[in-house]
Amino acid sequence: MRKLLIALLSVVLFACSQQKGYKISVQIDGAEGEVTLGKAVGGQLVGVDTAVFVNGVAVLEGEVEYPEMLYMSLNGGSARKSIFVENTEMSVTGKIDSIDAIIVSGSTTHNEYKSLNDEMSKIAEEYMAVYQEARKASVNGDTAQVNILMNQVEEIYGSIFKLQEDFIREHPASYVTPSLLAQIEPEMDGEKLAELVSSLDPKLEQLPVIIEIKNRIEKMKILAVGKIAPDFTQNDTEGNPVKFSDIYSKNELTLIDFWAAWCGPCRAENPNVVSTYQKYKDQGFGVLGVSLDQDKAAWLKAIEDDGLTWNHVSDLAYWNNAAAELYAVRSIPASFLVDKNGKIVAKNKRGEELQKTVESFLAN
Repeated sequence: MRKLLIALLSVVLFACSQQKGYKISVQIDGAEGEVTLGKAVGGQLVGVDTAVFVNGVAVLEGEVEYPEMLYMSLNGGSARKSIFVENTEMSVTGKIDSIDAIIVSGSTTHNEYKSLNDEMSKIAEEYMAVYQEARKASVNGDTAQVNILMNQVEEIYGSIFKLQEDFIREHPASYVTPSLLAQIEPEMDGEKLAELVSSLDPKLEQLPVIIEIKNRIEKMKILAVGKIAPDFTQNDTEGNPVKFSDIYSKNELTLIDFWAAWCGPCRAENPNVVSTYQKYKDQGFGVLGVSLDQDKAAWLKAIEDDGLTWNHVSDLAYWNNAAAELYAVRSIPASFLVDKNGKIVAKNKRGEELQKTVESFLAN
């Protein structure tokens, strides 16, 4: 009987020692009111957990199905800190005036995320510095310098992309990996994306983000080079319906360019598209701009300011633009080169690569 009691006591103690959920001690100097954890759902931030600060300390307690990125904010403010929360004891420390610099400890997944994010931040600083120089050159009308700088921007961006891709390949079981895939998949073709997804640990396969990516892979198959571009109709700047097939059938080669007035990289790329259009329009090169704007006045002003003298359409539905959804566009600028028969011949060509691709096609 004594042995049985000891055995039962051991089981009870072991069970009590297991962490069934997360417990996050939040200690922020100067903080009052509430701390909130939110989750991104359908483009909206939904509250998951809230705790009140008492003497500068608040304790968040709950449970997550798997380690996932949540967003911490103070008193409903717009400043948020991304945190990978898992079912363990965690702590968050910092100051009220620098929420982005707070320190998170206790989560293995968050440690992986922070290490990667620190590397990407260094590259991002370089990226933004060169991009700002490109914008200045664009304002000054120095197209040659814009092209040089934008090529540098593309190279730097590529190094960030490679860093993320390498992480995915080297950490197939990390819960950071699905988040990274969601970030980089808009820039990837379906075949490469499918390869990365197939290499993941089976435990990640049923995560909602991975299921969504798999569905997107199926959609992307109809947008591969060599496939016929999906046709659509949207209104131009004067409210007249324009059918895409009516545009590309009149040209030897047509660029369908997804952009927006509010998109900095799009505006920086516009001088290159203008240069390419002016150089090759008499040889059968055309452009159809598809705007993801909501504000018609801003859209029209950007067209005029950037000298975009080709056809433009939009349903002014922002990221819900029907054509953008049809073409699985998740980031802009995004573009497809389509021949006069509607066949997709290239995708996402920018800078000098766009001009070289157009020149090579028209020369054949």
